[in-house]
Amino acid sequence: MAAPMIPPAHAPAFLAAHGWGEAQILPLAGDASFRRYFRVVDGDRQAVLMDAPPPHEDPRPFIAVAEFLCGQGLTAPAILARDLEQGLLLIEDFGDVRLRETMDQMPHAEADHYAGVTDLLIHLHARPAMDGLPVHGLKQWLSEVELFTDWYCPALEIEVDRDGFRAAWEAALAPVEADGLPRVTVLRDFHAENIMLVQNKDGIAHYGLLDFQDALVGHPGYDLASVLEDARRDVTPAVEAAMLDRYVAATGQGDKFRDAYWALAAQRNTRILGVFVRLWKRDGKPGYRQFQPRMWGLLERDLQHPALVPVRRWFDANIPASRRAEAWR
Repeated sequence: MAAPMIPPAHAPAFLAAHGWGEAQILPLAGDASFRRYFRVVDGDRQAVLMDAPPPHEDPRPFIAVAEFLCGQGLTAPAILARDLEQGLLLIEDFGDVRLRETMDQMPHAEADHYAGVTDLLIHLHARPAMDGLPVHGLKQWLSEVELFTDWYCPALEIEVDRDGFRAAWEAALAPVEADGLPRVTVLRDFHAENIMLVQNKDGIAHYGLLDFQDALVGHPGYDLASVLEDARRDVTPAVEAAMLDRYVAATGQGDKFRDAYWALAAQRNTRILGVFVRLWKRDGKPGYRQFQPRMWGLLERDLQHPALVPVRRWFDANIPASRRAEAWR
């Protein structure tokens, strides 16, 4: 179940020890994990308190990735104070202007902002991957995608060919594993709700990064697919196509990258269909069901790509239309 948005009992002492003893602690957000966020306000200054309670959460990966990203010229929150034993961090507050809501209010600016976040990935991918991160490759892709057969299919009472499912995905993803493109830092949850528009900064620094503690070393197509095939908002297909072209033109990567993009987009969207059911069934977060029709729309489009023929055939043989988007409307 989701944790209530009440500050942990030890938060006031932590804040007082770091010069924020008079601050108000206001609820800010929770997410799909055990982490919770609070805004800390003291006069004209404010910060964000991250509650990452052990043993469920460990704030050290967040700190390490934040420092790495800042070292690459990107905008991640500065770490203002920390208590690793109690899982508390005080971090820089990027404000309230998030890419998601900005796009909802200003759809005419969609292409410009997605060009900015695409350029951010181009910048990050031109640099060596962060040391010490877990690998995100074929073994992990196959394990992740099985969340669909582990959670989605049982929830909708669908009997499926599990061996055929894995074989189809291996056929689609093995060429991506072997394509020889450089492996990069993958932020993994790179989408419009995790990107803030930071005032007084421009260019790629305008885009403040959040929720990157699960970063990996993996394929450069993954984060581009993550942000352009967003689970929580519709990105115009024309913008998606233009940003894919923009990335390819800037990096010199061609058909191998395009094939990998569609395969990884399909893998991610299939995984998320399972993840959202798991959040509903296991974690008591039924609100994620609302995103399933969008996920199916994205996946159906991905499956039309020639690189996904084996996977498309499996879905056609195993998942009837009534158990796809229609089941969630």
